[in-house]
Amino acid sequence: MIAEVLLVLAGHKSSLFPTDYTVHPAFAPLLHPGEEQCLESLGQIALRYRKIKHACETLARTSSRYVSALCATLNQILKDEYEVLVVETEAKVLQRDSSLVASGSFVPLSSLRAIFAEWDAPLASLETLVDELQAQEHWKPGPLIDLLLTRSQTGIHRVSAIYAKLSEAVQHVWIAQLQALLIHGTLSAHDPLADKKYVLVEGAVPSCVSVQSRESITYVGRAIGTVKAAKWEKQFPQDLAREHIKLLNAVLPEDQYAFDRVIADIRTAVSEWLWLNVLTHKDVDEAVESLANYFLLRNGEFALSLIREIERLKLSRLTGKSVPSTMIREQDLHLALLRASLGTTAQQDPSLAHLHFRLPAGPLRPLLPSLAGAPAKDLSSSLSSPAEPTTFDDLLLGTPLVLTYSVTWPLDLFLHASDLQIYAALFSYLSALRKTHTRIHTCWTALSNAQRARRRWTGLGEGGTAEDLEVRKQLLRCGWGVVREMNWFLDTLLGYVMTDVVDVEFRRLKGLLSGRPAGGIGRQMTGSGGAGSGVDGGPSVPLGASKSSAFYPSHSTASNLSSGTPPLDFTTLRGMHTTYLERLITGSLLSNPALTNIIRMILEVCERFAAQVERWGGDVLPALLFEGSIAARENKVGDMVAERYGVVGEIDETLHVLLDAFYEQLSLSTTLQPFSATADATKSALYNASATGIFGNTTGLGFGFNTFVRTRRGKRLEGHEEVRRHVERLLLRLDFNGQFSNPKTRRRSDENAHAGEEDILKQGGLA
Repeated sequence: MIAEVLLVLAGHKSSLFPTDYTVHPAFAPLLHPGEEQCLESLGQIALRYRKIKHACETLARTSSRYVSALCATLNQILKDEYEVLVVETEAKVLQRDSSLVASGSFVPLSSLRAIFAEWDAPLASLETLVDELQAQEHWKPGPLIDLLLTRSQTGIHRVSAIYAKLSEAVQHVWIAQLQALLIHGTLSAHDPLADKKYVLVEGAVPSCVSVQSRESITYVGRAIGTVKAAKWEKQFPQDLAREHIKLLNAVLPEDQYAFDRVIADIRTAVSEWLWLNVLTHKDVDEAVESLANYFLLRNGEFALSLIREIERLKLSRLTGKSVPSTMIREQDLHLALLRASLGTTAQQDPSLAHLHFRLPAGPLRPLLPSLAGAPAKDLSSSLSSPAEPTTFDDLLLGTPLVLTYSVTWPLDLFLHASDLQIYAALFSYLSALRKTHTRIHTCWTALSNAQRARRRWTGLGEGGTAEDLEVRKQLLRCGWGVVREMNWFLDTLLGYVMTDVVDVEFRRLKGLLSGRPAGGIGRQMTGSGGAGSGVDGGPSVPLGASKSSAFYPSHSTASNLSSGTPPLDFTTLRGMHTTYLERLITGSLLSNPALTNIIRMILEVCERFAAQVERWGGDVLPALLFEGSIAARENKVGDMVAERYGVVGEIDETLHVLLDAFYEQLSLSTTLQPFSATADATKSALYNASATGIFGNTTGLGFGFNTFVRTRRGKRLEGHEEVRRHVERLLLRLDFNGQFSNPKTRRRSDENAHAGEEDILKQGGLA
């Protein structure tokens, strides 16, 4: 009987257990209840072992190399540990080992049960594993590795060790496929890690691989594969490839930090080689120049022409009669883009072909600007905490409009999707400022022309009866005051952004790319000790980078320092461009959600006033012969004059509230302690911004709330110091006459003005 039990444990069938692991009814009366229980326990172990072996034979015939590796490793574990235990137990019985055979002739079933008890938990767990594997027809490597790693997290040592071996076997197969992608740029015909565009397939990567490593795998695989497919003159060096193979062989994805470090080292090495052999300095220069010209509006004549073309397009669609001619489509915007380039320096620019407008909401019919606005007393809730992230992409057309830039090989190694999203956000912001500024200029021109035409008949006065003469005079002065303050604010803000931020940072980046020290550029723009000078008078370094890494290359090109010009490695190039975008976002105030919310509201008020004046025929005063301009009764101001006075007065009050809030918030940003993102965190957000992140973040653009404070001595970041100095200059320009910094004077003048208005209204019969 003992021999029969050992055969059953080795995987053979027996009449002792006719169905599963229940003892045959004919043997049950001959056994003690304890012996019967031991036999059934041993039978259950044997049944699980037999089921696992049969499942492995079935699963090994599948087309998945990962499942086949798992089954082969599991069979080897059972052979080396379980089957060896069965053979050793049989040898002890035959040799009448005293530790097992009692009195040299009797083998207790309880002793056998104790020997194989250590396999109860492992075989039970492995049985559920093979059931789960058989329940799914096809297993991707990512979920399979995740499953094994999850099961290995147990307190039972033998179970944990078995699953660790299984997961390592599957990970080694995955590493082999990863080596083919990262070293040779090749993809397997079956179960590839990436598609033909080198985008990682869903489920191809285990969850223990970080987002940064996934992006790096895609980047390196596409780079090596594209160079190989293009049959480039210089291919990736074999000695470096062998070094990368050694690095990958020594690490597994489950060791996340070591794996991330190896992938980062491989990406750095590949980037350095690409920068020296594939992506030329000229490509980067042209891309930076093109993006600055069109996304940052450095090509001013083209920017103004584009705004006029879009306005002309909206007007033509508003006056169209048939349905197709009233819709604005992406092809219409592309045609407007080409028309805007005519007669400008962009006409012959080949990079213009990379620009395209995208309508996320699809084709639309244009709408006239809204004339409704929130009263000044209702602005406090909107100013305190913006309910949604502030965007500017709908101010140019009236619906979300995104400017895109098509990036091709090898430029896509330098420009990532997150970079282009930041450029698109900057374009939306700057184009909204420029468009509103243009509208206010047009409004100023219309008011001036209307006043000159009216003065031909009214002389030095504004005309009208004696009752409404003063009211018309006050209305005109109030209108001129509103348009003057709007024009002054937009002039100041746009001049600050384009001159102190965009121009300075662009020149700085160009100087770094050309090998000139950044400090020289800064001194040319801002004078001694200005934006470009370092803390110690030396050249500036990018925000968040040390001086040792800002201008000096990696060890692979250190020998070139003797030539006199520090060479630029790819890692430093990416860091400089990231810092460039970060400082553009921060310097233009887009990283401060409270300020962007106020700026957006100011632009909307300016648009509403310009639209209102346009509706009134280009003048805030009604013509003297218009119906309602003269009161029907004596001692009464005309209804149209009173109505316009109320509208202009409400806009004036709202504008003053918003300007005060803007100055107050801007002042706070230079004095309060920052309550989130540091330079490194902001840089990380710049690197990893995604389609869901850049506008989905509650801070507006995927960045934390940035303040511009004086940092502690010894820990000051020069980039933030420069941005803070720029913001302080903006504060000085806004407060050149002290009307913001001296609110008492302003409040007193406002009260006097309101008192005067009340007297005028009483005199005119309106109060």
